Amino acid sequence: MSVRYPAHRFTVTARDPATRARAGVLETPHGAVETPAFVLCATRGALKAATMEEARSLGATLVLGNTYHLMLAPGAEAVGRLGGLARMTGWHGPTLTDSGGFQIFSMGHGGVAAEIKGSRSGTPAPTLIRIDEQGATFRSYLDGSVHQLSPEGSLAAQAAIGADLVVVLDECTPFHATRDYVERALARTMRWSRRSLAAFDAAGGRGSAGPQALIGIAGGHVHEDLRRAAAEFVNGEDFFGHAIGDSLGGTREEMHAIVAFQAPLLRPDRPIHLLGIGQVADIWHGVAHGIDTFDCVHPTRIARHGGALVRAGVEDTGGRDHLNLRNARFRDDPRPIEEGCDCPACSSGLSRAYLHHLLKLDELAALLLITRHNIRFMMRLMAAVRAAIAAGRVREEAAAWGVRLG
Repeated sequence: MSVRYPAHRFTVTARDPATRARAGVLETPHGAVETPAFVLCATRGALKAATMEEARSLGATLVLGNTYHLMLAPGAEAVGRLGGLARMTGWHGPTLTDSGGFQIFSMGHGGVAAEIKGSRSGTPAPTLIRIDEQGATFRSYLDGSVHQLSPEGSLAAQAAIGADLVVVLDECTPFHATRDYVERALARTMRWSRRSLAAFDAAGGRGSAGPQALIGIAGGHVHEDLRRAAAEFVNGEDFFGHAIGDSLGGTREEMHAIVAFQAPLLRPDRPIHLLGIGQVADIWHGVAHGIDTFDCVHPTRIARHGGALVRAGVEDTGGRDHLNLRNARFRDDPRPIEEGCDCPACSSGLSRAYLHHLLKLDELAALLLITRHNIRFMMRLMAAVRAAIAAGRVREEAAAWGVRLG
């Protein structure tokens, strides 16, 4: 345990003999998290269509606040005055914030629709004004006001927000970036990371809600030599943990290959986070290569469009990890979303046909019920992952969830 992080600890408790999967405990000032764990995204300080107390009752143990959005509204200092992210939101548990960089850079490049991490419709207007050694200058998507986010500014905002785990500012290069640009951006990210460590120390490693721990990002785009250089860099700096970031390619296969290459290069005594990834197959593949925590808006985002997560190994999902309950084929389906699920929708006997009916009428109850199912599904998934690691059966359990590990 580093002297920089006396209030945080990561302990590996079990390993799967056939893969690099490991189970552990991540201890923070606001509680402990069993890993591998899925982090729910409270982007603007709230979960979409669920309260924090509901998330806790469904098994959630760690939530993420988005620095970019929170610094624009209500403002990082306002979050701090309200006692920090956990207290303000009523979560009262372990929290994580990202640096804000992904949103700035992805929106600055006109969206990330070509990225595996951003495959969604719609291309927002570019808001990035410039990137230089000082940081990133951008326009607020709310009112057009101009802001600058530097490595020191990102750490100051995250200190005010008061998360237990905070992340260095990095430049998240777009999928279409040239190798020369990626190489220069990675070198700048390394310089920013050292400035982040210095700013962290200058603040005493504390935020508005207590001690914090700093996570370094290993990027490198799709280039193996740059991914290796990034891993060597973060390994040599005094971070508490590491996150795999930057562009992860344009396909799921490319993303899996990048994670499989870089994760084993990272120090095994530190927790490893995979930024912005959370579909079921990606969870199993990441776990098999040593990933400890994941965050993604996927479970709550698809719920708002009628997408209900199910085990692909049990039901034909057409290659996806969910069913679209808006489809007409569910109009007369009397089954729950998933047999054996203990979420509020499934355990109370609500049918797919009923949820289809609510969705067609745009009733809010449908979004609330499917969101709760999806949150509970992800927590059941992670519990199954941890049990499989403890039993040495990761490949077999992944297959039962419809995922074949190479």
